[in-house]
Amino acid sequence: MKQNKPDLAKQGFNLSAWALKHQSLVLYLMVVLSLGGILAYGKLGMKEDPEFTFKAMVVRSFWPGASAPEMEQQVTDKLEEALQGIAYIHFTKSYSRSGESLITIMLHEDQKNNVTDAWYQVRKRINDAKSKLPLGVVGPFFNDEFGDTYGNLYAFTGDGFSYPELKKYIELARTELLRIPDVNKALLIGQQDEKIYVEYSNAKLASLGISPFQINKVIAATNTVTPAGAIEGKDEHVFLRVTGGFNAVEHLRSLPITVAGKTFLLGDIAQVFRATIDPPKPKCAIKGKTRWVWASRCVKGVTSSKWASRLMHRS
Repeated sequence: MKQNKPDLAKQGFNLSAWALKHQSLVLYLMVVLSLGGILAYGKLGMKEDPEFTFKAMVVRSFWPGASAPEMEQQVTDKLEEALQGIAYIHFTKSYSRSGESLITIMLHEDQKNNVTDAWYQVRKRINDAKSKLPLGVVGPFFNDEFGDTYGNLYAFTGDGFSYPELKKYIELARTELLRIPDVNKALLIGQQDEKIYVEYSNAKLASLGISPFQINKVIAATNTVTPAGAIEGKDEHVFLRVTGGFNAVEHLRSLPITVAGKTFLLGDIAQVFRATIDPPKPKCAIKGKTRWVWASRCVKGVTSSKWASRLMHRS
């Protein structure tokens, strides 16, 4: 009985047969690819939270003293109207309360490559709509940095140091951090801004027959920064600066107040002190203690292991 041999040409390309026929070439390719993989492994980035594109933006506006309906009608509705017609936007969600407006903007899922242009259009439209907002509105403010991730966190604490002293040293450490090559961003977390508070005594104000608004007007006029001109010389240009601004709590306490023909020091009728803002911003706590934390991230393309070794060497 005659047996027909299979026609290999009709069966198509056979990878196994080709590999057995060219064993030397296959071995060479395996060695090269293995070495390439070993070398590439040492350059892989290591991040607990990789970067990703977040297709959302929050727009916040403030109007002190306005009610929730006023914020909705005079601020939120006008800003949302300005956003109409932007093709990148999937939907917007707004929230209005007394003195504050918050708009969340979400893009379509297929707009990953157009996020930068979309946020440009949003900022442009809202900035054009600012002229329609009432006087006294603060903002709008934009936040689209939800996708930022940080590879290193450092916590600071200082027993026996005051808040301004500790803040000074932490800012110095942050400045040194930004000098390290490949550091892209350093963010302070948990810091609390300071303000000078003036708390009046109602009994003293009533006895003098003046109101807090009159005193506030005098304080604002004294601390106004205005140009005072300059003197043009032959070889020099000298700027004139008006003194009298407040740079310390003691200066504010000794400020003379003249209202309705009566002159007195501000410290005699009010308590003047420096303190952190109230209500405070979000704080950081590690092991039950409030601490300052700065988070840092490297530029794109730099391995986290190499970057972390530079941080440790600098510290």
